[in-house]
Amino acid sequence: MTTADAYNERCEQLFLAGGLGAVRRAAQQGLDEVGPHPDLYCWLAVAHASEDDDDHDTEAERAFRKGLALDADHLGLLAGYGELCLRADTFDYPGRAARGVELTRRLEEIAPDSAENEQLRRAHRWAARSYWEDVRMAAARGAVKRQEVETQAGDVADALRRQDLGGARAQAAEAARARPEDQRTAVLAATLDALSGPGNAPLRWIARHRGVVWAVSVGLSALTGALLRQTGTVEGFAPWGLLWMLPMLAADTRLSSLRKEAQRTAVARLEERLAEPAEPGAPIGPATGAGA
Repeated sequence: MTTADAYNERCEQLFLAGGLGAVRRAAQQGLDEVGPHPDLYCWLAVAHASEDDDDHDTEAERAFRKGLALDADHLGLLAGYGELCLRADTFDYPGRAARGVELTRRLEEIAPDSAENEQLRRAHRWAARSYWEDVRMAAARGAVKRQEVETQAGDVADALRRQDLGGARAQAAEAARARPEDQRTAVLAATLDALSGPGNAPLRWIARHRGVVWAVSVGLSALTGALLRQTGTVEGFAPWGLLWMLPMLAADTRLSSLRKEAQRTAVARLEERLAEPAEPGAPIGPATGAGA
């Protein structure tokens, strides 16, 4: 494996782990060591573009253009740059927005049946979405976040059913050290560690019984609202019943925060592991078993 290939594989694993900053560092390190390379410019550009921020978009465009100057027919660069141009504001960035047409045409010419071209076609459909499609996408993202919290709470419940808190923490911590690329394991270890101590007993209980507690909270909320209306205390919709749901919302917010923190830690550990050569003089690349 060449050094450029090693950096390319490292960037791929870090990207799949969600470490955009780590991808940029790895790609830039590869460019500094190997020299200009279209694949590394592609990773650098994509890691900037994925932040969806104006300053990052500017850096992404710079990297895309440098990569295409080396390989004008690089499919990843064409597709990634095309996506960036499609989402550009035509008023603030008219030149960037206009380049999307040429990039789309070029990719259709050289690789009409490629995965990259299908990716760019999907980006065109995304760019032309309606208001209600935006609403559906936002709802879908919310559903994904709720599923992540449910998985996190379920893992905590399973771990605490098998053994006591101390044993579960030790086992999860050992698994996280052995598999730094496994975000789910890292999230479990961080959550159990953060929920230790007598002061976190209520949150541990909620995590173990999250589904039941949510159902009870929703039921109590509906019952409170109905009682308030029947007694004439309020007319129409009454928000007071929603107070029953505040503890669950606070618990889910805490779990979500712990998950994000654990994911950042997992990416940092993976980055450190991938930076270590397998043996003296070996090319820098992923450690054996990474990504398993």
